[in-house]
Amino acid sequence: MKSKSEFSTGKRFGPRYGGSLKNVFAGIEKQQRSKQLCQYCRNTQVKRIAAGIWECRKCKAKFTGRAYTSKLEPILTEEEQTEK
Repeated sequence: MKSKSEFSTGKRFGPRYGGSLKNVFAGIEKQQRSKQLCQYCRNTQVKRIAAGIWECRKCKAKFTGRAYTSKLEPILTEEEQTEK
């Protein structure tokens, strides 16, 4: 059995919803609340405005990213693009 400290932010739900769902939620929330890197000025002052919309507090740039992180992973690398 997992201890309550292992669920971290999911422990606010108490006995509801089950351990595995609370564990998944805690992982997502930890990732979302970690410091995010701005794609333009490379500072860690990025804040989530809405799902997928991020804003840098320093350079005031607004950009899109993933729902819980500001990082976008490239669909194709440069090598894959030159092969096609």
